[in-house]
Amino acid sequence: MLIVGELINTSRKAIQPAVETRDAAFIQEIAKKQAEAGADYIDVNCGTQVYDEVEVMEWLVNTIQDVVDKPLCIDSPNAKALAKGLELAKIGQPMVNSITAEKERFDEVLPLVIKHKAKVVALCMDDNGMPETAEERLIIARRLVRDLTAAGVPEDDIYLDPLVKPISTGDQAGMEVLDTIRVVKSEYPNVHMICGLSNVSYGLPNRKILNQTFLVQTMTVGMDAYILDPLDKTKMGFVYSSQVTLGKDKYCGRYLKAHREGLFE
Repeated sequence: MLIVGELINTSRKAIQPAVETRDAAFIQEIAKKQAEAGADYIDVNCGTQVYDEVEVMEWLVNTIQDVVDKPLCIDSPNAKALAKGLELAKIGQPMVNSITAEKERFDEVLPLVIKHKAKVVALCMDDNGMPETAEERLIIARRLVRDLTAAGVPEDDIYLDPLVKPISTGDQAGMEVLDTIRVVKSEYPNVHMICGLSNVSYGLPNRKILNQTFLVQTMTVGMDAYILDPLDKTKMGFVYSSQVTLGKDKYCGRYLKAHREGLFE
């Protein structure tokens, strides 16, 4: 199981002013807390800084790496910002968030993935937009795996994102994602699946309950990576406990370690 801590993102109200004022201590504290809470990667996203994103990415990467020994997930729609972040990422194997099957995006991001030998989040989206059904997702997923591996990206470095849509917009939205995960994991056992969970509950009350339920459901059918808030102890508790009951935590080691470190509610 791989957890990407999502909190350092300038679209968040607490992060934007800290970045604008270059409050290094605040950003570093958020990074350290995520690492201590169990994040394997720290996501770095300053995509709202349209006019100086490359410079902000440089500052963020250097600021975070000064205090955290976790690899970074460089997250941007801007290939130049991705390039700058990857160039500076020095700890472990970096991750790129993200590539798609859209021709322009694929062609500009793939060389960065290859150059830096990075893990890559691959969104199941192409030039026709976001898919609706599991079958549409699978067509794109197969193309992404084919084209990425043909270019030399190992299957183990590919993290397919089936694109979770709000269940409020269609009662089969959750099932379409679950069906996609099942088939991908059966066809490509070495390829990983990743997602952000919170979209599933958008527009509905009691969002945390829906997110937690979908977390367990997706994990049961093969999801093995998430972009989430690792400071949410209840959610992380479901991650650790589900890994135990699914037989993916040998001797309950990670579960017991999390308990000893006080990572549960």
